[in-house]
Amino acid sequence: MWRELPRPVRALVGVRVLNQLGAYVMPFLAVIAGPGLATEALAVFGAAALASRWLGGLLLDRLPPRTLIVAGLTATGAALLLLAAARGPVQVLAAVTLAGLAFEIYEPATQESLARLARRERRADVYGLLGTSLVAAGAVAGLMAAVLLPLGARWLAVVDAGTCLAAAGVAYVFLEREPVRRGVVRSTRWRPSGTLVRLTLAGTAFGCGYLAVLMFMPLVLLQRGAPEWLPGAALTCAAVLAPLTGRLGRRRLDGVAHGRVLAVGAAVLGVLAFAMAAGRAVPLLVAAYVAWAVVDSVLQGRWQAVVAETAPERERPRWFAFFGASWGVAQPAVPVLVAVTGTAMATAGAAFLLVPPLLGAGPGAARRARHLRKITTRTRRARMEQTTSMQ
Repeated sequence: MWRELPRPVRALVGVRVLNQLGAYVMPFLAVIAGPGLATEALAVFGAAALASRWLGGLLLDRLPPRTLIVAGLTATGAALLLLAAARGPVQVLAAVTLAGLAFEIYEPATQESLARLARRERRADVYGLLGTSLVAAGAVAGLMAAVLLPLGARWLAVVDAGTCLAAAGVAYVFLEREPVRRGVVRSTRWRPSGTLVRLTLAGTAFGCGYLAVLMFMPLVLLQRGAPEWLPGAALTCAAVLAPLTGRLGRRRLDGVAHGRVLAVGAAVLGVLAFAMAAGRAVPLLVAAYVAWAVVDSVLQGRWQAVVAETAPERERPRWFAFFGASWGVAQPAVPVLVAVTGTAMATAGAAFLLVPPLLGAGPGAARRARHLRKITTRTRRARMEQTTSMQ
């Protein structure tokens, strides 16, 4: 599949993988900030990252994708170097704020570029390849973090900054120079449609379930009596399986609507999460987690594909920016939800089971979506004609 992809797509995936190899500052941000400043740093970073993704969508109306990707990665690298050098609460929080504001600027540009460069029937494969590649790169990043952390937490920021700057250089050299998009939405009064709000709510529920499993699985394993080496081995096993099972799953489900696959897959993930919550035997817990990771690998890239296919082309960057906020909301929400419920895996199971009704995945869902898009297109066309006649 890799060789069949257009060169710009391969270059973009390579840039993101290179950047992901050093992407471990966020999980270790509390360590870098220190116990006395950890809560404030995480809160500031989360709020700034949310603003960053929306800013990236707005800037994409005015700047070429390559410019935003290079600028975002460069700014992130510079901010991380400032974080590594920061001393004292004020400097640390200022550097964290700058890092957060730059952190997601390139994300809408990445998703929009892939949507335009990939053929419609290959979008899910391309987004899936990006997702599984980032998972594998994340596993390598975890090993690098394990080596660097004994040298000092600030070295994590230095190496992460280095990968950001290297990725920016690769993006500048290998990504194509694209013109500013024509016919984009420039109005600041843009409002998300009901379909986008529903997709974002479903994505937030999915993100909460996904992060609850990812954040708390090692702790749950250790609480059940697993040896200390087992959580890392389970995570590595899942990361190794993801590219293979994801590709096989996409082949098997070729032609099935992405929304239907997401709804069914989320329901299966919910059942497996409840199995992890109920199972006390360590082998059963590990088996359920590996099965969960296999199912999740089949879903990689489908959320982005749904957004790319549903959004009107001229509004697509803002759709990606708005939808991407779902993960930004889920990240700080998960620890709170787990603290309230007292159990991470049951929380994940409940969140996953919310996804199918939020998606509205029923026998007529695809038909209703097509009908809604037709109505929306006709309404916009009528408004444009009315505006033209008035002028």
